[in-house]
Amino acid sequence: MRRTRRPGWTRPRLPRTRAGRRRLVRAVVAVCVLALLPATWLYVTTGDRLRTTADAPRTDVAVVFGAGLWHGEPSPYLAHRLDAAARLYRDGRIKVVLVTGDNSREDYDEPDAMRAYLTGHGVPADRIVTDYAGFDTWDSCARAKKIFGVDRAVLVSQGFHIRRAVALCEAAGIDSYGVGVDAVHDATWYYGGAREVFAAGKAALDAVFRPDPTFLGPKEPGVARALADAR
Repeated sequence: MRRTRRPGWTRPRLPRTRAGRRRLVRAVVAVCVLALLPATWLYVTTGDRLRTTADAPRTDVAVVFGAGLWHGEPSPYLAHRLDAAARLYRDGRIKVVLVTGDNSREDYDEPDAMRAYLTGHGVPADRIVTDYAGFDTWDSCARAKKIFGVDRAVLVSQGFHIRRAVALCEAAGIDSYGVGVDAVHDATWYYGGAREVFAAGKAALDAVFRPDPTFLGPKEPGVARALADAR
């Protein structure tokens, strides 16, 4: 039986000549190199900024990025980040925790769930500051600087995300060190790692153009007040 072709559709053909095939290979290689450049930039610029909970520099503020809720509670990935922040507080390496996440609708509140988890793990409520408009990493970093007045911080996230967080907070004007917490290498971990290759491109654009976050608003004294109480 004769096959019919869809109107306007033609099957792509590989170049027939050796020179044409070489040009195609070079073009594919060039595209791959360009796609990986932002990820390479992240690795090069943040290599000396990564620490563990045991050797993180002593500083006033830790920033914990949201990572989703399960039935209103922090997801396992987010819980691991919060556990690391609680340990930093107990060890005296930080004084205040800024939790930043998504509260774009009434039935989804990352920051308050993060606050509740931290208070349940020994961090006093008056040492926790909430940012309800940390919709992505750049927004969280830009708001930490512009709204909450953070100049230096330890950032807490998973290993596959921490380099991007450090690079973006540095671009936002925050002297940053990153603590990448361990995570089970499950489907979520592999998805997160693959996603970072593409997210690196947006991160590079954010670092260059430094757009205002989705919501800016007035300055908030939460971090300064919490630090004053800590002293």
